[in-house]
Amino acid sequence: MLRGMRTTLDLDDDVLRRAEEVAARSGRILISIIEDALREALSRNEQTAVEPHRLRPFNGSGLQAGIDLGDSASLFRSMDQR
Repeated sequence: MLRGMRTTLDLDDDVLRRAEEVAARSGRILISIIEDALREALSRNEQTAVEPHRLRPFNGSGLQAGIDLGDSASLFRSMDQR
């Protein structure tokens, strides 16, 4: 196995204890348990990636002229004028 970058992690005491128990029961070293858990979490995250939600107009033809959803100040000004 190729060595990766050496780093230091601050782990919750309970998480570390549980990982050490898994390593001892399985006869593996602690780092392999942590690497496998991290790989699984990263894989799960990639599988659940969601496309950004697109806003659709509700009962209308879209945004009013001059409204920019990226500019909250102009949105609030428009709401205050009503």
